[in-house]
Amino acid sequence: MDHLLYIAMSGAKENMHSVSLRANNLANANTTGFRADLEQARAMQAFGEGLPSRVFAMTESPGQNFAAGPIQTTGRDLDVAVAGDGWLAVEAADGTEAYTRFGNLQVSAEGLLQTSTGLNVLDDGGNPIVLPLPLEKMEINKDGTIFARLEGEAPNGGAELQRIKTVLPANDEIEKGNDGLFRRKDGEAEPASAQVQLIAGALEGSNVNPIAEMTHLIDLQRRFETQLKMMSHAEENDKAHAQLLRIG
Repeated sequence: MDHLLYIAMSGAKENMHSVSLRANNLANANTTGFRADLEQARAMQAFGEGLPSRVFAMTESPGQNFAAGPIQTTGRDLDVAVAGDGWLAVEAADGTEAYTRFGNLQVSAEGLLQTSTGLNVLDDGGNPIVLPLPLEKMEINKDGTIFARLEGEAPNGGAELQRIKTVLPANDEIEKGNDGLFRRKDGEAEPASAQVQLIAGALEGSNVNPIAEMTHLIDLQRRFETQLKMMSHAEENDKAHAQLLRIG
C-alpha cells in the first residue's frame, strides 16, 4: 500500500515545484531579456535498509530556454540588445562576474555605467565602466565600444572610451543563479568575445510564451489533482484492509 502512497506523494511534490516554476515564467513574460526556466523530473530508485522496492520522482538537471526574445526598438541611446547569441557582463551584488541580456542601462551620479537595477557594467578587463561627467552625448556602437562627448565640447568632438564586455559561452557551460543572472558553472570568468554584436536603441523582450505557460499550468494542476486522488485511494484501501483484518 505504501508503494502507491510514496509514488503519489513524490509526484505531487514535483508537480508543485513545476507549478511554481511555470508561474514564475508567466510573471516574467514582460521582463527584459528574461530566459524561461524549464523543469524536468525522473523516476529514482530509493535505496536504504531492506530491499530497494521504492521509487520516487526527483528533479533532474533543470535548465533554461535560450531562444532569443523579440527585439523592441526604444530609440533610447542607453538601451542595447544583444543580436543573436551572447551576453553582457555585469558585476553581481555579491561582487562576482555575471552575465545578462538585460540591456536597459543608465549612468549613475558617480559616472558608473549600470543596468537600471543598479548592477555595474564591466569592460573588457572585467572592471566597472566609469564615464567622465558631465556628458552631453553618449552612444554605444555595435561592438560595444562607448562613444561620449562632454558638455561644452564641439559638436564634432568626443572620443571612444571603454568597451562593454560581451561574452559568448556555450549554453551548457553556464547556469542561472537565484538572482536571475547567469554564471559559468566552474566559477571562472568568461573571456571577452568580439563576435557578439549589440543593437543600440533597442531592448530584447522575454522569451516566455504566455499561452504555452498557461497551458502547462493547467496540465500540471490536473496532474496534481490526479496524484491527490491516488493518495486518497491508498488511504481508502488501507482502511478496507484494516477492516478485513478486524473481521478475520
